[in-house]
Amino acid sequence: MTQCCSKKTCHTTLRPLGNRVLMRRLDAEETLKGGLILPDNAKKKQEQAEVVAIGTGKKDKDGHIIPITVKVGDIVLMDKYSGQEVTINDEEYVIVRADDLIAIIEK
Repeated sequence: MTQCCSKKTCHTTLRPLGNRVLMRRLDAEETLKGGLILPDNAKKKQEQAEVVAIGTGKKDKDGHIIPITVKVGDIVLMDKYSGQEVTINDEEYVIVRADDLIAIIEK
């Protein structure tokens, strides 16, 4: 069982395999600087996400595991339309290959 590390606590039995990362997209801004509120269909897809669980890593040509460089709790940037969206216990997640992650956002 994987425990999320954000303010919201969730319990999921989903564990990504190999070189994959389970993440929760962070909410997009709903209000513009001018005070306009955007409807859900006008918001652009958020590219920031919190890492919830990671797989074991990718194997190299000799069969050695190359570990994934992110850890649970990291906030990352990812390719805009990458990954597979899944819903577990009414929570929305996205599973992406670790190669589709662009950067870790340092706090």
